[in-house]
Amino acid sequence: MSVQATAGPHSPPPPPPPDDFTSLVSHAKKHGINLVVPGPEAPLVAGICSYFQAVGIRCFGPSRAAARMEGSKAHAKEFMQRHGIPTASFRNLADYDEARRYLDGVGHRVVIKADGLAAGKGVVIPQAKDEAQKALKAIMLDRQFGTAGDEVVIEEFLEGEELSVLTFSDGYTIKSLPPAQDHKRIFDGDTGPNTGGMGCYAPTKVASMELMAEINRTILQPTIDCMRREGTPFVGLLFTGLMITPSGPKVIEYNVRFGDPEIQTLLPLLSKDTDLARVMLACTEHWLDGVELKVEPKFSATVVASAEGYPGAYVKHRPMRFDPVPKDTYIFHAGTELDKNKKLVTVGGRVIAATATAATLEEAVAKAYRGIKTVHFEGMHYRTDIAHRALKATTITTRGGMVALSPFQN
Repeated sequence: MSVQATAGPHSPPPPPPPDDFTSLVSHAKKHGINLVVPGPEAPLVAGICSYFQAVGIRCFGPSRAAARMEGSKAHAKEFMQRHGIPTASFRNLADYDEARRYLDGVGHRVVIKADGLAAGKGVVIPQAKDEAQKALKAIMLDRQFGTAGDEVVIEEFLEGEELSVLTFSDGYTIKSLPPAQDHKRIFDGDTGPNTGGMGCYAPTKVASMELMAEINRTILQPTIDCMRREGTPFVGLLFTGLMITPSGPKVIEYNVRFGDPEIQTLLPLLSKDTDLARVMLACTEHWLDGVELKVEPKFSATVVASAEGYPGAYVKHRPMRFDPVPKDTYIFHAGTELDKNKKLVTVGGRVIAATATAATLEEAVAKAYRGIKTVHFEGMHYRTDIAHRALKATTITTRGGMVALSPFQN
């Protein structure tokens, strides 16, 4: 059961709205649904899983308390600090004047994060101190992100390559999908404002086997174990955003659900004999150690197309048309719906994505671009450099072993 759906060309009648938990439970009971997989973060943070569990329906996702790892960045940072999980140095601040004074005294680059949910846009990476002060005012005084900005996290700016690891957990055992790399900035060359994600590829050359072993040992398993010991066991999919720094991997953020566009990129890599529903059921029933998560030895790439104006105010209701889709290419609808004339139109900021797999990363990327070019609407925008760093990567040494990293942009 999906608790959020867009009306693609062949969509069934949608279920109730994702914030009407009581109606969703009735819908699930009426249709004999026994495993629910919430997609968005807001229902998980609001505690949707407990509603289904109360009537005996399995729900693949964390409890309300466990979902605070995404719902409050300040909470997540304090958790990491308590348990020695490597992350950037930080201060959590709920008073604007105190935060402003703290910024004045900081002698290094910082990242400013709204504490609460902000649709993936609540992070600002200022280039200078005056820009940081403007961002702080916009978040805390001008309410750019509403109540999500009641508190902010101000943390050190980490340099390195970003890495996303999506991990299934039953509260004890962890099983991760291949490491992926997202592209957050709206424009080529990793420029412009942050978005929810403009493209992705996997597996990434950023992570060696040695580095992944270190991430499991120092970050992923300790996170799951410490959450359980604190009385908030994590069941579901833990998305860990990491920065691979010269001193080792550090956590940027936790999300408590499938990442977008990471999951579109990763699921096509699953082997044909891997039953995703069984994996999720095993998480809810605490026998994840009894299932295998197998992936094919190939690459996957995703290119996201956005609406004109995104990630700011964007244009809606642009008519869409499609050419035939190439073989081994998937088109994922996101911000689309059927209008009153049953014609497909744009309604979201990130409208649609194309994903393709191949034996090499170069071919997977090329096929994904051929796929996105079959989609047409006025004002359509997509990045033309997905996986650009991996395709011209060099090798450096970090504490975790040999890791393929690309040079920084000049």
